[in-house]
Amino acid sequence: MSPELQIALSFGAFLLFLACGMSVPFAIAVPGTLYLLMQSGIDGLRGIGLVTWGSMDSFTLTAVPLFVLMAEIMQFSGLSSRIYRGLSRLVCRVPGGLVQTNIVGCALFAAITGSSVATAASIGGVALPQLLRRGYDPRLAAGSLAAGGTLGILFPPSVALIIYGSLTDTSIARLFVAAVIPGLMLTLMFMLYVGAYAMLRPGATPPEPPLISLREFREALVDVVPFVLLIGGTMGSMYFGLVTPVEAATAGCIFATILAVLLGDLTFDRLLQALRRCVLIVGNLLFIIYAAFIFAYAIDTSGMGEVLTGWIVGLHLTRGEFFIALFILYTALGCLVESVGMIVITVPLLHPVLAQYGISTVWFGVILVMYIELGQISPPIGINLFVIQSIWTGVLRDVVLGTMPFHVIMFVLLLILSVWPDFVLWLPGRM
Repeated sequence: MSPELQIALSFGAFLLFLACGMSVPFAIAVPGTLYLLMQSGIDGLRGIGLVTWGSMDSFTLTAVPLFVLMAEIMQFSGLSSRIYRGLSRLVCRVPGGLVQTNIVGCALFAAITGSSVATAASIGGVALPQLLRRGYDPRLAAGSLAAGGTLGILFPPSVALIIYGSLTDTSIARLFVAAVIPGLMLTLMFMLYVGAYAMLRPGATPPEPPLISLREFREALVDVVPFVLLIGGTMGSMYFGLVTPVEAATAGCIFATILAVLLGDLTFDRLLQALRRCVLIVGNLLFIIYAAFIFAYAIDTSGMGEVLTGWIVGLHLTRGEFFIALFILYTALGCLVESVGMIVITVPLLHPVLAQYGISTVWFGVILVMYIELGQISPPIGINLFVIQSIWTGVLRDVVLGTMPFHVIMFVLLLILSVWPDFVLWLPGRM
């Protein structure tokens, strides 16, 4: 059996296992193990012990449970409600009203948690009932929350970027900093769309009363400023080289806990719930990463990476044509495969190819996360669609239709970042 057919069968088995409902880690590890057996028989399994130790013995991955714990503390303490309340007062007069608050609130909360699902669930649970009660367009409201939630894996600290960096040996700090400008651009483009929609269809976004006193303005700042300082301190310390991502995550956990005690409703029982939830999430993530290393080991030992690289180079694709091929690949995968699965299956295969085209791994990491964002709001398995659907009583079709304009905006930003990569690489180049 040729190596090409073997890898095709392994990838087909991965998709089949996912379609049958198998858990993502097993759906990745089983085809990888089968591929090892097809290549070298039982002898091919002897290296799995070293892979097991090497994949988990990573200082970089220590940041994952710390950032996840920070997100869970913020969520279980009810601080997401406080963030949304403060922002709703500050941006209520911007065209689009509380829908603009959804976008800004998701961006701010995403920069704290690094989780799209946590962002969509936390902000959506607070915002959607208010929006529907006040007469906002249901599709616009649901779409803004589902799409805004995707900012959770673009703004640092991003778990997706940490996993990508660990697989490609790319600086996590540089990946975090590289994602800042694209994240701000995407947030601004979302807000411009909402503003234009509100002006063209005034009935879709009822006007909100302005702040009527200095006291209300001060209370709104008290709700928002501590979290801005938390984000600025965490990211700024990494940007200036004062701390590593792991140290920044540790400090973020400490300060998030202090804020949760002082400004939120964090009790010992809720802290235990946050810890339990963190263990479940991190256990799943690390299992997926471990499975990915088994798959990458199988690819490496078979030499399939070099074969694939040679095949792609032999096609004599231009850089632009290669980008188009990536666009088609990830758009299709985004509709079928869960976000972390997209990273761990494709990155070991594509990483050697990037050097042949002179593509920066930092730039590609941000582009990959953008594709994953699209996957999170693409039917039939876009997880943010189901998160928002679980919060309200409408039909899933309305959530999907509400997110379609945000799809187009993401495609436009992907084109901009492909034509002008300096939007991604400028800040890391100044570190």
